[in-house]
Amino acid sequence: MTANCVGIEIGGTKLQIVLGDALGFIRGRFRFSVDRAEGAPGIRRLIESTLRQQQAQEEIQAVGVGYGGPVNWRTGQICCSHHVAGWSDFPLGQWLGEITGRPVAVDNDANVAALGEAQLGAGRGQNPVLYVTLGSGVGGGLVVDGRIYHGATPGEVEIGHIRLDRAGATVESRCAGWAVDRKIRKFITHEPRSLLGRLVGETAGGEARHLGEALAQGDPAARQILRETAEDLAFGLAHAVHLFHPAVFVLGGGLSLLGEPLRGAVAHALPPFVMDAFQPVPAVTLATLREDAVPAGALLLAGSLA
Repeated sequence: MTANCVGIEIGGTKLQIVLGDALGFIRGRFRFSVDRAEGAPGIRRLIESTLRQQQAQEEIQAVGVGYGGPVNWRTGQICCSHHVAGWSDFPLGQWLGEITGRPVAVDNDANVAALGEAQLGAGRGQNPVLYVTLGSGVGGGLVVDGRIYHGATPGEVEIGHIRLDRAGATVESRCAGWAVDRKIRKFITHEPRSLLGRLVGETAGGEARHLGEALAQGDPAARQILRETAEDLAFGLAHAVHLFHPAVFVLGGGLSLLGEPLRGAVAHALPPFVMDAFQPVPAVTLATLREDAVPAGALLLAGSLA
């Protein structure tokens, strides 16, 4: 019988607590929206009450956490949060250990999602696997021989901060969801009657969610924005090829929901940026676990302790 584990995803907008086994199978889920006004103390109250409720029903063997920000994975101490106040220097691993009396593993959420996709999702059977999350920011995680790759503290594989030029442009500043929103807003300011402009309408924020429909209808502006974004991302990924040479890139996060148009555009743009000796380039694929990538990876993390 496999261990009863808890996986926790702590993000800037949502909190997920899942129950499952050491193999990453999820059999129960609690999902909460984060109230930023209540800050980290509000999130911790939800976590504590849920864990105590669960402990009253069955024994927990271990806890794994994917945290949306920089952490010290060795100690479980949070560095900070860029989204929710009250996390800086908080000893999350120790706190959870005191609540549950069980071992706890804490890591960055992109690392944990990478573990989930490498063992259970789109990267299964591949090695190494480099996961890239394209959401409100751009993050990454590398899994080698089934284990998260860790550099020196406080982090590693921050692919979103790879520079694209000397002026300071980064993968995140060009490829994050908000960056695509900005590109769309700039275009429709001059072309409000375009298809993309009509789809966006009076939307203020989140304009990228209309890109898929515009692409499906063959909108030239949407194709151009996709091409520019894919080329910038591919240029950043080329650096990762030369440094780590993963077998596969797995694209996750909200922007990856564009699906095949994004995947295909990135795969097409990548080869010219990579040296001849490393051809053919790594495969580019879409994440398959979606919102379960972090929770399932957290269960795997917990399973390594149980």
